Amino acid sequence: YRLFPDRKKKPQSFLVRSLFTFHNKCQLMLRLTLETNPYARLLLEALKQSGCTVFNDRHFSCENCDGCVSGGFDAATSQIVLCQNNIRQQSHMNRVVTHELIHAFDHCRAHVDWFKNVKHLACSEIRAANLSGDCTLMNEIARFKFGLKGHHQTCVRDRAIRSILAVRKVSKEAAEKAVDEVFDACFNDLEPFGRIPHSKADAKRAYRDFQNRDRYNANL
Repeated sequence: YRLFPDRKKKPQSFLVRSLFTFHNKCQLMLRLTLETNPYARLLLEALKQSGCTVFNDRHFSCENCDGCVSGGFDAATSQIVLCQNNIRQQSHMNRVVTHELIHAFDHCRAHVDWFKNVKHLACSEIRAANLSGDCTLMNEIARFKFGLKGHHQTCVRDRAIRSILAVRKVSKEAAEKAVDEVFDACFNDLEPFGRIPHSKADAKRAYRDFQNRDRYNANL
C-alpha cells in the first residue's frame, strides 16, 4: 500500500476525477486496451469462464502511485490499480493491464498467498513477465538489452525478481532464491494462452485457439 497512496484515501468525486487530465487519459487508454488488445481480451474471457467476471468500473482503478511502479493487483479487493501518473502511452497501458490481469487470473484459479508465501508471488510474477509481452524483443531492445540464446528466460527471471523487490520487503537473495526454485514449473505454465505470445499476432492466434478450444470442449 505504500506504493499506492490513493488506496487509503476516500475516492474523489466524479467531477474532480473527470477534470483531472491524467485520470481521463487513463480511463480512455484502459477502455481501448480492454476492447482491442488480444492479450487482454483473452484474459478477460478466461477469467469469466473461471467464474471471475471482470467489470471495468469495479475491478480497475486509475490512481496516482509511487514513481517506481506502473500498476498493481490488490488481492484484498480483487482490483487492478493503474498508475495514471506513470502510464503515458497506449502500448504501456496494454502491457500493464495484461500483466495485472495475469495476476488476477492466478488469484481466481488458485489459492495464492500473496503476502506470506514469496514463492507464490514469484510464480505469478514469472508468469506475468513471460506471458504479458514484457520481454518481447522490441521491448528489450528499447531497454538497450541484447542477447541471443536464452535471452527471453533471462528477461523473465530478472523482471520477476525486480517485481518482487518492488512490492515486498525481502532481500535480493531471498527474491532470487524464490524465483529460481519455482522458475521451471511456472515458466512452463502457459495458461490461459497455451503458448508464449511474443507479439500481438501470437496473442491473436492464442485468442483464436482459446475460443476454439472452448467450442471443442463444449461438444464433448
